[in-house]
Amino acid sequence: MQDEEAKSVIEAILFMAGEPVTIDTIRKITEIDKYNTERLVRELISDYSVRNAGLFIMEVAEGYQMVTNPACAPWVKKLLSTAVPKKLTQSSLETMAIIAYKQPIIKAEIEAIRGVNSDGVVKTLLDKRLIKILGRKEVPGRPLMYGTTKEFLQYFGLKDLSELPTLKEFQEVDIPEPAENLYEKSEMPEYADEEHHARAVPVETGQADTEPHTEDGVESGDKREYDDVQEQNADTEHPSDEAVRSQE
Repeated sequence: MQDEEAKSVIEAILFMAGEPVTIDTIRKITEIDKYNTERLVRELISDYSVRNAGLFIMEVAEGYQMVTNPACAPWVKKLLSTAVPKKLTQSSLETMAIIAYKQPIIKAEIEAIRGVNSDGVVKTLLDKRLIKILGRKEVPGRPLMYGTTKEFLQYFGLKDLSELPTLKEFQEVDIPEPAENLYEKSEMPEYADEEHHARAVPVETGQADTEPHTEDGVESGDKREYDDVQEQNADTEHPSDEAVRSQE
């Protein structure tokens, strides 16, 4: 196979793969020795770079992958704007970062760092092939140990784990301050307790009161006796003219 033909075959392999392809895989498909396979791939990389084409060949995750030219990103984004992005959730990213920096690591250690149960998120990352089981830790119970995969490197565009940001680089990133509370204490509702608030606000049900009706604390059944007592008190406080004359 001539060089130009071989380069065309390698180009087609990289285009159709959709993921990084190792030199060993290319060599087995093309039946070209390792030295010449590496040489042809390097020439392809140079050809695309010189042409400043819309596609590049990039070394990713111990293999080579065909990717779009970053200069074409605005137009590619327009094409993909209607597609539903397959992004990792915040909890998945947190767990992914812990595994990437602490691997090999067991689930109990992940949960100790995150402070929450991580069964679901670990399963999700396994299903996405971003992490894999590395073996069992030689401690009581022999729990499974987890680490990252080549798909992880591909997902984040890394050549290898050495390209992960260092702690110093993280510290140099400006993290915005949390937003201030929108309400001052003096502006908080009088009944912050929802249950208390529910009891404090009367609810009209449209039903008749079940408690006996009262007037000034006296039930209606005792109203007549109450009136008699009131009259007696009035007589005592304001005696009639006849009572005054009899006393005289």
